[in-house]
Amino acid sequence: MKYYAGIGSRKTPKHILDLMTHTAKYMADKNWTLRSGAAEGADQAFEAGAADLKEIFTANSNIPTKAMYTVEKYHPAPNYLTPYVKRLMARNAMQIFGSNMDTPVTFVICWTPDGANGTTIPTSRSSGGTGQAIRIAAANKIKVLNLGDKETFQRVVSRTSYLL
Repeated sequence: MKYYAGIGSRKTPKHILDLMTHTAKYMADKNWTLRSGAAEGADQAFEAGAADLKEIFTANSNIPTKAMYTVEKYHPAPNYLTPYVKRLMARNAMQIFGSNMDTPVTFVICWTPDGANGTTIPTSRSSGGTGQAIRIAAANKIKVLNLGDKETFQRVVSRTSYLL
């Protein structure tokens, strides 16, 4: 199986949501499995295009201890998070590594207002909860394609434009 994470802000602009759905259709046609989190906005847009090729993780998922440990390791202020938000942050690790935390995605595609990719563009407060997944991916050398970065947006559009 080939996996990618399709995630992002609940406040993703409509034209980006449409691109996410089309990208998920493109990826499903290529037999890639989506991992996402069922949140409004970006997650639901990806899920709409992925057909049955998806693994969806929520705060109510069976979250392994290894995923919970990632909250302390990668979140900039874990002590300020409620237990529920810690579960949301841990489910971000599952989006990257799967339900058993042993099968990483090949890449992450997302949208945040700051265009963060965790390497050349660091996460910020405006990365929101998606920033946790970006930090985990970047620390594990998994490529992050953030559609909030204009150059990345253009590259993704050029690869999937026949669907638009």
